[in-house]
Amino acid sequence: MELVGKLDDLGKPAWITVMVLGFVIFWPIGLAILAYLIWSGRMGCSRHSAGRWHNARSEWRSRRQRRKSESGNSAFDEYRQDTLRRLEDEQREFEDFLEQLRHAKDKAEFDDFMRDRKRRPNDKDARDIPDDPAAQPQT
Repeated sequence: MELVGKLDDLGKPAWITVMVLGFVIFWPIGLAILAYLIWSGRMGCSRHSAGRWHNARSEWRSRRQRRKSESGNSAFDEYRQDTLRRLEDEQREFEDFLEQLRHAKDKAEFDDFMRDRKRRPNDKDARDIPDDPAAQPQT
């Protein structure tokens, strides 16, 4: 990639010229050069511009998150935090209540099953199977 090294030595104007010529000759060539310049970070302020761009994007996200979380009115922010905390507590309590209901329903179903099993007359198959596996006849 001797050509790339020479263009890097000449700087951004050389890369821009090559890109424009690529568009003039055949537009996909110009588009490919533009994609390469963006991907490699050669159009940034330094060779580490891709990292800087990533850092700038991270800063922008964190600023946007802060703006979402803070209104600038401390009384409202405090009220919102208290309300969110209360809603989270209510959600936890509701989930616990649902878990207790599920447990109670499962227990009731199991108790009904056991009651039905005790009330059911012994089947012929149930009488033929001994309770003690050691008492089974050997064949």
